[in-house]
Amino acid sequence: MKITLAQIKLKTGDFEFNFENIIKNISMRHCNHDLQSQGYQELLIFPQANIEDIGGKDLVLDKKCRICQNDFYQKIADKNFPQNILIGDVLIRNGKVEFSENGFFEICGQKVFASDTFIEDIECDLYVLVKNRYFAMNTYKDFVDSIETNCNFIYVNAVGLADQNVYAGGSFAKNTANELVMQMPVCEEDIDTVDFSRTIEYTDEPMEKQILAVTTFALKEYCENTGFKKVVLGLSGGIDSALTAALAVKALGAENVFGILMPSMFSSEGSVKDSLKLAENLGMQTVTEPITPLFQNFMDGRERLHDLAEENLQARLRALILMFYSNRENMLLLSTGNKSESAMGFGTLYGDLAGGYNLICDLTKTNVYKLSNYINRDGEIIPQEIIDKAPSAELHPNQKDSDRLPEYDVLDQIIEMYLEQNIPADEIPFERSIVDEVIRKIHRFQFKRHQACLGVRLTERAFCGGVNLPVVQRFY
Repeated sequence: MKITLAQIKLKTGDFEFNFENIIKNISMRHCNHDLQSQGYQELLIFPQANIEDIGGKDLVLDKKCRICQNDFYQKIADKNFPQNILIGDVLIRNGKVEFSENGFFEICGQKVFASDTFIEDIECDLYVLVKNRYFAMNTYKDFVDSIETNCNFIYVNAVGLADQNVYAGGSFAKNTANELVMQMPVCEEDIDTVDFSRTIEYTDEPMEKQILAVTTFALKEYCENTGFKKVVLGLSGGIDSALTAALAVKALGAENVFGILMPSMFSSEGSVKDSLKLAENLGMQTVTEPITPLFQNFMDGRERLHDLAEENLQARLRALILMFYSNRENMLLLSTGNKSESAMGFGTLYGDLAGGYNLICDLTKTNVYKLSNYINRDGEIIPQEIIDKAPSAELHPNQKDSDRLPEYDVLDQIIEMYLEQNIPADEIPFERSIVDEVIRKIHRFQFKRHQACLGVRLTERAFCGGVNLPVVQRFY
């Protein structure tokens, strides 16, 4: 039996797109060989396409959606292709749609088992794992290694965006000796015939390369599926907005990314200069809208206390300007906060947290720098001055993030140990008072995250998915 693996793009609730994409890929095989002699001996394997398996959430409760789901499979069956077509755990052959209660199918004399979980000691000729798995950095190789099989094995994953989750492909196959025989790329559609006799070496791409592919794919898909053609963001001269701009330009093209500089009386000359240099490097258009007149007009007649309220006012004035351009020009506003700031509540509600989508919300500051340096690997795109400068919100004179936060190399390790690795506080090897304060803030600032915008999930324990802390609690 000839087995072909098709790692294709699927869209939530877009039955017409999913139908056409599957038909297109079947037709490619249909035209490539003699139907009578080979067609009926081929098995084409596609990812799960049930609405609940591609991010449908409560759409599964919608009666019309369920009817469309059933019609989707029948429309494919009505084409009466000669191949055996496995879409997730649904088999289509001889013009009929077949479901299996126990996961087993008899196909071309072989015993095929299709399941969304890996179960050891299943007796079959071919095990097909059909689970759309969201991308999470540093987990893929462990997942591949975790599959220990004594039968031919195929894992098929879709390529697609489901709100914060990115199904990033990476489908693979192993033979009866548990050797890797196929590995498909990240965030790319691919189709190929499986050769269980041809072993390959595992390809471990740099994590930064994977993150770059996932974040840019996510933005393209988000815009394509929500109708946005352009995006807008504030350029502060800092690393977070610079990285976000670079990702947006790579995803959408410079002509579709608009930057707004909004200097205040506390903004350094370098921040403005660095932002303009970034925009020039990227080829993107910008406009400058100083907030000082707005701030002074509001504070006229009020006592100046130089406190948190005045700092937050600056952030909220910037959000007003950004939202005006977003509404006026129908541009998606990109928020630019990172995971370290989110963990510490280091952001202003209805200020710098405003936005419709965030590409870096699951990157710690340390990883923001790593990805920025990776983008610059072949030449300066993000100005080195932005990478080298001390992080600052520039909301009061000579402000630095380190005035209120632990150094990022310490903070980010604590966040990762506590959230990602689930290490107890008393086992985290840093000063106990710092560890306790970081953990307390992670819990106490959950209320802000409930009001933050949607973003790209890049870890198992992202604030936009995977972390579910109570807002009202007395434990921390």
